[in-house]
Amino acid sequence: MNLTKKKGFARFKQFIPLYLMLIPGFTYLIINNYIPMAGIVVAFKQYNVNDGLFLSPWNGLANFEYLFGSEDTLIIIRNTLLYNVAFIIVNNVVGIALAIFINDVIHQRLKKLYQSAILLPFLISIVVVSYIVFALLSQENGMMNNSILPLFGLDPVKWYNDPTWWPLILVITNCWKGVGYGTLIYIAAIAGIDLSFYEAAELDGASKWQQITQITLPCLIPSIITLLIMSIGRIFASDFGLFYQVPQNSGALFSVTQTIDTYVYRALMAAGGIGRSSAAGVFQSVVGFTLVMLSNWIVRKVSEENAIF
Repeated sequence: MNLTKKKGFARFKQFIPLYLMLIPGFTYLIINNYIPMAGIVVAFKQYNVNDGLFLSPWNGLANFEYLFGSEDTLIIIRNTLLYNVAFIIVNNVVGIALAIFINDVIHQRLKKLYQSAILLPFLISIVVVSYIVFALLSQENGMMNNSILPLFGLDPVKWYNDPTWWPLILVITNCWKGVGYGTLIYIAAIAGIDLSFYEAAELDGASKWQQITQITLPCLIPSIITLLIMSIGRIFASDFGLFYQVPQNSGALFSVTQTIDTYVYRALMAAGGIGRSSAAGVFQSVVGFTLVMLSNWIVRKVSEENAIF
């Protein structure tokens, strides 16, 4: 027994540095992710600041009824779902393509430069991105109205009053800003592919396209599935900055920019909005958790080794 305890202590002592490194991240996770879960009760209460979180009166599902009883509910859910589906498809396709192109760069310094350049927009604040978009689309001084459209003989467009082009603008903006994260993951996955596969394919006379479709893409499936499941978990959430800051909170664009997160923010600004915004957050969390479990279950049924858990 003593020998077992000594072995256990020796093993614990061996990993003490790793446990110490774990403490900051674990503490952040507890404070930022788990303690706030107590606020879920607000979704079922008529929150009053004077009464506090736990003494405010219960109101059942009234907050959820307000969320789903709004005349804009279908528009909000439609926009949130369709944008996220578009983001998932576009970002993954573009990310895989960029990863393949960058991986084929022979010069190592250029490869590192391209990797840094593709990640840079991901690190830029969405506020800065909104100003970049405004510099392009401003009606009076924007580059589109003053430089690009006149080249094609087209009239200026009131971009922030016309919702026609905003679905495309938001998809392009999201792709430009966020594609770098997935691209680096795909680059790392491609770097781990055994080069002998490509050498054997070249000896068999396979073209570059055949090598991509028969070797690269199949080897990327685990990474694609992981990123896909992570994205599905947030399919009912949206980037608040993208849909609020970039369109400059223009009321004329609400039909194509109103999502659950912008709705939550505007509800939060209204009287009694804390309970309604909490209800929206609970709805997002429950749907996201359900979709993650369902998608992982489907992946496990099709290919068990590619499932996350």
